[in-house]
Amino acid sequence: MSHEQTIITTRDGDCPAHLFTPGADRTGPAILFYMDAGGIRPAVLGMAERLANAGYVVLLPDLFYRYGPYGPFVPTEVFKGDVRATLGPLMATTGNARAAEDTDAFLAYLDGRSDVRGETVGAVGFCMGGGMAIAAAGHRPDRFAAVASFHGGNLATDAADSPHGYAPALKAELYIAAAEQDGSYPPAMAQRFEQALDAAQVHYRTETYPAAHGWMKPDFPVYDKAAAERGWRAMLAFFARTLG
Repeated sequence: MSHEQTIITTRDGDCPAHLFTPGADRTGPAILFYMDAGGIRPAVLGMAERLANAGYVVLLPDLFYRYGPYGPFVPTEVFKGDVRATLGPLMATTGNARAAEDTDAFLAYLDGRSDVRGETVGAVGFCMGGGMAIAAAGHRPDRFAAVASFHGGNLATDAADSPHGYAPALKAELYIAAAEQDGSYPPAMAQRFEQALDAAQVHYRTETYPAAHGWMKPDFPVYDKAAAERGWRAMLAFFARTLG
């Protein structure tokens, strides 16, 4: 596995990004990694590295680039205080629609690399990144073959850029991993989201894990190792089947 840092120019500015590849002289399908609200930090880099070690070229952009320098945050400390006061200003600089638009630049960057195999890509998103990954696939349906969302919140709301609103454009297959304890994705919202997918005839599978929102993140207080490893097995099997 190799790791490099780069700058990708979007319509709104320069976005720092991390790229993880399977290794020298190796190629692999590309996967866009949409981060959670905790931003770029060692735990997220480690997750992207693990995905690259499975044979993928993983692009991890810093979606808070419009805000400017920050952190890195330590989630266990952030959750002890006013989370909204700490992360709210950063989250306000992005969103589903903006992340979807940024994807054009991310795809252009990947298209210029010789270690990316194939034209279609995958995406995985965690927490806020789950909805962003779905929006990106709806924005560029010609390019996305597979999207995985883990404890993604607010997937079906009345917002103009709600993820469920992208369903009619989706061509990618979806894997939606929800948490039993998740106020940002209650059963009624899950039903609304799945109804939108069904109406659009999107190919998808959902699973509800006996865990709390954020269970996949190893630096979150709610991290559940057993559930996380189950999630990793599901994710890797999903991408192996859909991306090859």
